[in-house]
Amino acid sequence: MRLYRLLFLLLPLASLSAQAEEMLIGTGSKSGVYFQVGRSICRLVNRNMSRTSCTPLETAGSVSNLANVEGGSLEIGIVQSDIQHHAIHRSGPYRFVDTPHDNLRSLFSLYTEPFNLIARSDAGISSLNDLKGRKINIGNMGSGQRATMEVVMRAKGWGTDDFQLATELPASQQSMALCHNRVQAMVYMAGHPNRSISQAIKLCEATLVDVAGAEIDRLVSENPYYAYTWIPAGTYPGVEKPVKTFGTLATVVSSSDVDEDLVYGIVKTVFENFERFKRMHKAFHELQPGKMISRGLAAPLHKGAERYYRERGWMH
Repeated sequence: MRLYRLLFLLLPLASLSAQAEEMLIGTGSKSGVYFQVGRSICRLVNRNMSRTSCTPLETAGSVSNLANVEGGSLEIGIVQSDIQHHAIHRSGPYRFVDTPHDNLRSLFSLYTEPFNLIARSDAGISSLNDLKGRKINIGNMGSGQRATMEVVMRAKGWGTDDFQLATELPASQQSMALCHNRVQAMVYMAGHPNRSISQAIKLCEATLVDVAGAEIDRLVSENPYYAYTWIPAGTYPGVEKPVKTFGTLATVVSSSDVDEDLVYGIVKTVFENFERFKRMHKAFHELQPGKMISRGLAAPLHKGAERYYRERGWMH
């Protein structure tokens, strides 16, 4: 039983009946946009759903969130679209997993999150190929960045032995490792602007590096959950030209076991306060409801989400 549930049970009986239903959203590092997604949704839920108490939790990331949503430890999770796809189709990192993911359900998708390669300016890294033989942080197990980095490594025919050093630091620690020259480069799946990337660029004189080439072309052409994207010039100080890379979508998922009315209320709250939601982070500014209910969603829609979309006339 989770700590929050235990604390809930220890409340005085007189106040127990007044407590709202608890809802936990699995996000990622507090320095990343996933945490801002969870916090933004919870702000809207706590303001508009009087019987629900929403809390964003810092987690290891996409893979961890998906597992905990399906296991019932989280009501909602933020997950990369490629991780969602692989879980449903039992491919990629899930190809040898015997457990089916039949109860995974989609709510909506969000912004494009690029695969970001950030390198020290003194490391001599100006392309993806230059990573070979360098010290790099490949990300912690359970994170989307680690899963995607492993995809890139397989596409390039690399193993960890091809690097001078391959550390497994979480997103919250990798920028300082870059600053202290413990690693020369780091990868991060994140929307922009991102606090961790900004810190690395401002404090460590780091730079964003293009992620392109024949192997990446193949990944993008063969997989519907990947697309090329550009990080605009001026996104961070010193980034004077657009940076080409590829990316996925951030998606919001739940389990079929989560109450239909609860999910209906969450989805309704987000879309009926949509302009407020878009103002909560720059990564949300370009969101469009019509695209959010279909793009990047491999898992079926949750019944609660589908009910709301049909009421709005967005589905037939």
